[in-house]
Amino acid sequence: MRRTRLTDVPCPIARSLDEVGEWWSLLILRDAMLGLTRFDEFQRSIGLATNMLTRRLHALVEAGLLEKRPYQDRPLRHGYHLTDKGRDFLPVLIAMADWGGRWLGSEEAFRIIDRETGLPVEPLLIDRTTGEAIRPERLRPEFTIPAKTTWAKDECE
Repeated sequence: MRRTRLTDVPCPIARSLDEVGEWWSLLILRDAMLGLTRFDEFQRSIGLATNMLTRRLHALVEAGLLEKRPYQDRPLRHGYHLTDKGRDFLPVLIAMADWGGRWLGSEEAFRIIDRETGLPVEPLLIDRTTGEAIRPERLRPEFTIPAKTTWAKDECE
């Protein structure tokens, strides 16, 4: 059974979910951010069946979040490395780790530590324009919907 594609939906949240919305993809990206590159490393870390891992890695390469690079000739083997697009996903993973630590009781199991200070990182989302912390009470969504569309703003809320 094929899932509904969200690539044509104008909502950036829906489109992002279309590329990385499966939990296996998020875990692969997490591990790639932590330095894993090889198929067997991802498999050991995540515990995903080889056929599913192959599909998820292929999808992440197709989406431009990872790139394949050969690391061995005989037999030919590839490593999977983050692209610029993949590295730009890091703040999303950090925000998820912070949220999970606060609300799901996993703060001690996984923390992000600043290499220079040795202190835990306390993530904060900042507006690029004002330099101010982004707070929900100050936000107002605005939708610019093309004239001929069947998309409803409900798909992004």
